[in-house]
Amino acid sequence: MNTTVLTFTMTAFAAMENYKHGLFAVFLLLYCITIILNSLLITVVHQNKELHQPMNVFICMLSINEMYGSTALLPAVMAVLISETHEISVKWCKAQIYFLHTYASAEFFILAVMGYDRYAAICYPLRYHSIMSNSKTGKLVALAGIYPLVVFGCFYTLTLQLSFCGKVIPKLYCVNMELVKNSCSNASHISIVGLVLILFLVVPQLAMIVFSYAQISRECRKLSRASQSNALKTCIPHLLSLLNYTIGSLFEIIQTRFKMSHVSIEARILLSLYFVVIPPIVNPVMYGLGTQIVRVHILKLFVKYKILPTNLLKIMTAA
Repeated sequence: MNTTVLTFTMTAFAAMENYKHGLFAVFLLLYCITIILNSLLITVVHQNKELHQPMNVFICMLSINEMYGSTALLPAVMAVLISETHEISVKWCKAQIYFLHTYASAEFFILAVMGYDRYAAICYPLRYHSIMSNSKTGKLVALAGIYPLVVFGCFYTLTLQLSFCGKVIPKLYCVNMELVKNSCSNASHISIVGLVLILFLVVPQLAMIVFSYAQISRECRKLSRASQSNALKTCIPHLLSLLNYTIGSLFEIIQTRFKMSHVSIEARILLSLYFVVIPPIVNPVMYGLGTQIVRVHILKLFVKYKILPTNLLKIMTAA
């Protein structure tokens, strides 16, 4: 491969030059919060056998994936932000594309599996543990981890073959479409294959989510109002996570595929970061602090290591 360009210039950073040190501190804080919150949730679930339920296993996998995505994005953004040239090497750019695209597809896959779990729990409560057995849970976890890596990996081989004559990427991080635009040769076929790839990475998962909630909706019509309310409570965190991630992803897809010159550069920057920055912070809070049994175990962990006083645990448990 004859690569004529060794680095790309990330021109979006120019809009942040005047306050780059403040933004560096913000990005560092966001990254630390993401790692701490998700690590805490994983630790609490791992250490307490009563939390070893399929849904919590999927939540832990979601946390692992979100730390993976944040690590692929934020450290690189901070490094380029404080550099003088705002450049990133072609090799790292290609690696970042693989990390971020597999993060995005794995996130949607895990959310789809979580929707299926809610379907099994609500529609077949007496058979839930046989449907979501340890074996099946393990297979779903493996599939959610391997499928995006393999499917995107096949497409990624096309990206690895590109050579570049252009070197400008008008974003804070690398995405596949920008590399196609900077290619020396006509790489329109990659764009077409990319659209087909989206179908493989979205349609099966979307079908699973639609099926799950269609069945849940039908089942809820048969239940009493109290039972409907309880079923809805178990679905709300998942629906909010799904909505939050989907909106952020749509922002990025629209920006990548269509011109958005009518939108300010600051707004485009914020929207481009949304799907990797916000869900990894919101989800562990929602599934951790928002779930009473997990919240109690988190408090116990803090009391154990003397981060919080013992009397606070008694007050919170009583509440």
